[in-house]
Amino acid sequence: MWKVLSILMVFCAGPVLAQQAADAVEPEASGAGAFEGLPENVMAALAAKDAGQPVKANDWMIAAANPHAVKAGADVLAAGGTAADALVAVQVVLGLVEPQSSGLGGGAFLIWYDAASGSLTTLDGRETAPLEATPQLFQDEAGEPLKFFDAVVGGRSVGTPGTPALLAEVHARWGNQDWASLLEPARVMAEQGFAVSPRLAALVDGDRERLSSSKVTADYFMPAGVPVVAGDILKNPGYAVTLETYANEGAKAFYGGRIGREIVATVRTADNPGVLSETDMAIYQVKERAPVCAPYRAHEVCGMGPPSSGAVAVGQILAALEGFDLSAGPQDPTVRMLIGDASRLAFADRGRYLADSDYVPVPVSGLLDPEYMQERAAVLGGDTALESVEAGNPDWDHALLWADDESIELPSTSHISIVDAKGNVASMTTTIENAFGSRLMVGGFLLNNELTDFSFRSQAGGVPIANRVEPSKRPRSSMAPTIVLKDGAPVMAVGSPGGSRIIGYVAQTIIGVIDWGLDVQQAVSVPHAVNRFGTYDLEEGTEAAALEEALGAMGYEVGLRSLTSGLHVIAIGNDLQGGADPRREGVAVGQ
Repeated sequence: MWKVLSILMVFCAGPVLAQQAADAVEPEASGAGAFEGLPENVMAALAAKDAGQPVKANDWMIAAANPHAVKAGADVLAAGGTAADALVAVQVVLGLVEPQSSGLGGGAFLIWYDAASGSLTTLDGRETAPLEATPQLFQDEAGEPLKFFDAVVGGRSVGTPGTPALLAEVHARWGNQDWASLLEPARVMAEQGFAVSPRLAALVDGDRERLSSSKVTADYFMPAGVPVVAGDILKNPGYAVTLETYANEGAKAFYGGRIGREIVATVRTADNPGVLSETDMAIYQVKERAPVCAPYRAHEVCGMGPPSSGAVAVGQILAALEGFDLSAGPQDPTVRMLIGDASRLAFADRGRYLADSDYVPVPVSGLLDPEYMQERAAVLGGDTALESVEAGNPDWDHALLWADDESIELPSTSHISIVDAKGNVASMTTTIENAFGSRLMVGGFLLNNELTDFSFRSQAGGVPIANRVEPSKRPRSSMAPTIVLKDGAPVMAVGSPGGSRIIGYVAQTIIGVIDWGLDVQQAVSVPHAVNRFGTYDLEEGTEAAALEEALGAMGYEVGLRSLTSGLHVIAIGNDLQGGADPRREGVAVGQ
């Protein structure tokens, strides 16, 4: 049934220090040896990733950030479950074995392709600000922004979790398996224990000081005061109880039930307490929003609109590049100059205009209007880097003026791509924001620090900032779960973690397949080069580092650094081809 795909925060210096940003860099992934004992198909898929080869299948495919989670989802698909069923099973296992990145204490965005109707749906499971939150939430008594981790650690940064409601909504709409059965593999694993992966162990060791801020969290990740190490068997009985309650009561256990009350009590009594209330939990709703789609070389690139900036920014980057030949590939300095400056144009617009569209008008159609993007792209194509980049003036349905944003978005998060045997496609990016979120644990899972995705400043020069804190508002995100269509049919599901660099990671992967003719494993493995605000970040230790001199001569400030994405991609054609990011522990498995 499938046809082979042949081609196919504004990071401001004020509230965050360079060292704090470095602290958020995640370690490199380990190879197949870290997951001995998993089924043969999972081990073979890990070996294929290590060899740089895509995994191929005919019926279904799943790609996600941890082999244990992928196995849980693959078992559901093999039993006839839908991509929605598998998504539930994968997420609850990820919340156990990769707890620092996503889980029941966080939020997510989903784009879904329904094979029966040929329609796209996007669901917003983003966290919300408490009703008691004010624009001064992350400011000191003098009105100055707090230091980033002074805001993150504790209850102040916790928004109303959306993931439990989103999973229940997804299952109710598109699932066909028993709800409780989807939670059972994670419950059993939590009860019996799982082997700590090298990546989780390294992150715990690197964050031991902040994890120590909460006794419950410290006791779990650092029993007897010693951080867990790779290979330790870690049991989580609290999470097993949470999943049993979730299985019996559904999402209401969180939104008006016992688990929700425990979340609120933890947030309000923590050091650096927050203002989350039981009312905030009770009124939370998943929102269906219109997909945002942008054309690119006979394809449609579709994703999540505001409060995510992902689909708009990815669409703008690709639209700006439409008139240029990028076929020389990722090691060509001119190609990198074009991509980098196109990204800078998109980030300038993102910083001024993108926010929760339920609270501020966002000119999505104006930002993606072909004539507007032609005007923006007219500055590209020179011999040197753009000296400066400012936000443009897209068409509005009415006039409004915003100041440039001052928010911070550090890398963590996780992404899941699934195609089931019926042809349904799910692309979901899921997060608790910074690694280990607020460092608060409830019921065996970590609570998010998602509110720090808001601008710490509420205004600049008397002009309000669109992404300022407001009651019940959803903070702007860069998450970019994406489905690429051709002639109305899906040909790719893609997404990544990585903070605001998500946008560049996803855009590069799409360019890699469409413009550079790479298969999906090659595309996710391409060394990263990302430019958001003028500095060109090159992935250290890779071929991208060889671009440093040429890009510097073009006028860029260049920095070499670890760029840990977590791309998980499925190409859809006569068969299915899956790719998993070699920088992390994920894998693609199919049948």
